[in-house]
Amino acid sequence: MLTIRRDAEIFETDGGWFHACWHFSFDRYHDPQQMGVGPLRVFNDDRIVAGAEWPMHPHRDIESLTYVVEGHFEHADSLGNDGRLEPGGTQGMSFSHRGAMHSERNASRTEPLRFLQFWILPAAESAESGVQQRQHTADERTDRWLQIMGPAGEEGLDLRQDARVRVARLTAGRQLTHAWGDGRGGYLYVIGGDASLDGQKVATGDAAKVHGPHEVVVQAAADTELINIDVPLAYEPVGVWAGHR
Repeated sequence: MLTIRRDAEIFETDGGWFHACWHFSFDRYHDPQQMGVGPLRVFNDDRIVAGAEWPMHPHRDIESLTYVVEGHFEHADSLGNDGRLEPGGTQGMSFSHRGAMHSERNASRTEPLRFLQFWILPAAESAESGVQQRQHTADERTDRWLQIMGPAGEEGLDLRQDARVRVARLTAGRQLTHAWGDGRGGYLYVIGGDASLDGQKVATGDAAKVHGPHEVVVQAAADTELINIDVPLAYEPVGVWAGHR
């Protein structure tokens, strides 16, 4: 089953130095009908003005995952890591049960920053926090699904959950498919462009919740950037999430 969510339906917030679209309940936004899909608990499309910073803040028992869309993303954390990513860059910060802190900053003084940040809850509690980063090119994702995150041993950054994240740059007139199996589900988001999902027209900011088994057909009417998250529907929340879904 595929359910389209239009851009106009997504919760928006503007803090002056940032603008965000929160797809699932997050911070002060709460909608019992939008609590994520399986262990995919948060999906945010964030924009930060030139030079601004989301200051250090703590998390526990999550994987905070980032995909850079536009601009220059700079990371720092309480473990002593830092790093800078350009468009196509990916980052995964796994927060242990003890927790850690991180920050996100627009490294440019003149250009805006846009990035997707989403949380996938881990399959088990971890005693250690850690960070991974990787930079990808546009060619790597052109007219194909590029897996940027997955279980340890698979392509992309290592996740502590049976989940996979793929991106694509689909050129006008081209088509891609993806099948979610029985017991699987996820989220497909149009980062930018004009396309159709199973014949339904979608554009920048539109998304689709998927509950498998289902195979989606994506047809690009114009050059289109996409992200596709595939997760198990059944999972057991751990740590601070135990007892909450």
